[in-house]
Amino acid sequence: MLPKDPVMLLSYTNLKLRDYYGSLEKMCEDMEVSREMIEERLALINYHYDEEKNQFV
Repeated sequence: MLPKDPVMLLSYTNLKLRDYYGSLEKMCEDMEVSREMIEERLALINYHYDEEKNQFV
């Protein structure tokens, strides 16, 4: 289950991307979560996925 709070979601997602997944797409597929939902929630706090860095910045 993903954290509902956007700041906690940011920390959780970036940790998963850094330590376990090579891309946001692979993470979402493996965890069976919506990429759009994650991106929308994190956009609320002005964070966007950077494919080159493989993290939300």
